Amino acid sequence: MKRTVVHALFFCSIAFVFSQQLHAQAVVAAPRTASTESSHAAAIEHARNTAKEWLARGIPGFNVAVAIDGKIVYSEGFGLADLEERTPATQITKFRIGSISKPLTSAALMKLVEAGRIDLDAPIQKYVPTFPDKGALITPRMLAGHLGGIRHYKENEPDSQKHYDSVVAGLERFQNDPLVVPPGTKFSYSSYGYNLLSAAIEAAAGEPFLAYEQEEVFTPLGLLNTVADQPADIIPQRARFYSGAKGEPAHNSMYVDNSYKWAGGGFLSTSEDLVRFGSALFQPGYLKAESLALLFTPQKTKDGKETPYGMGWFIGISQSGKRIFEHSGGSVGGTSELILYPDRHLAVAFVCNYDGESWKREEVQSLGEAFEK
Repeated sequence: MKRTVVHALFFCSIAFVFSQQLHAQAVVAAPRTASTESSHAAAIEHARNTAKEWLARGIPGFNVAVAIDGKIVYSEGFGLADLEERTPATQITKFRIGSISKPLTSAALMKLVEAGRIDLDAPIQKYVPTFPDKGALITPRMLAGHLGGIRHYKENEPDSQKHYDSVVAGLERFQNDPLVVPPGTKFSYSSYGYNLLSAAIEAAAGEPFLAYEQEEVFTPLGLLNTVADQPADIIPQRARFYSGAKGEPAHNSMYVDNSYKWAGGGFLSTSEDLVRFGSALFQPGYLKAESLALLFTPQKTKDGKETPYGMGWFIGISQSGKRIFEHSGGSVGGTSELILYPDRHLAVAFVCNYDGESWKREEVQSLGEAFEK
């Protein structure tokens, strides 16, 4: 009888703890729209109307966030993280961010530059001696600005299902291929160039690239929901991923292993983490002023022509004429956008679990700029 009572008490306590955990999760996942003051009410309504439009176009699930002066003023999840299980997307649902991984990588690069552990103008072979000599100087600076002449993906290459245990091993996919242009002569976008850059970061850091990224970028900036998209790992709140074409219903994306491209497009994140990250780059602190200038100053080709890219960031003008630093991301089962407005210290991000063309960069700009008013 005593044993039965003890067992009953034990299971009751377990049930209580479990219910408390569920409650805590529900609190964390609840839409954080605390800035419902009149100053942001219209902006929030605009964001929700935009979200309804995106859902109507077929995006299964997504989250959006806006930060001003380092404070998140709006964050909300919409739709479903998993269509089959009908799991709602929340602010902590992790989506594939594709090439927004590049700004995260460039921040790690700058940390090494500040520590004097990597020379932006040294031959890449100084850090990655196994990379074949291409008959012309290729430097970390060039790779960070897509001036290294390294090729981009061929058709269907992002559909890799092979796992690589190291970033150096993943270089096999392109390292023996010829350059597409002579280094320094033309802006030529290349995710593979960032793979090579990550191998240099790893060598200069003296530890695996992912470990250094965690220690020097994710942890210091409080990016608790930004991780490598490791297919074998149990990753809480990871969305399921969907593909589709215009006018067709979404279907499950094919299985891919992104271990060959962590630095160029292999991370998972949330819109909140992305605006947190972007907000840390508006002024010196996390990085020095010189480092920020390198990130956000367009590089130039050897003949002096300015490119649209600094180091990890496109430099441009929004549709409304405002100065912006931005990056988008596209991957199997995911698309994303991160836009920084340096003159207002405003950051806006959108991430989703769909790779169809169902949203526009200008719509994300409009969503963020509504909070300026």
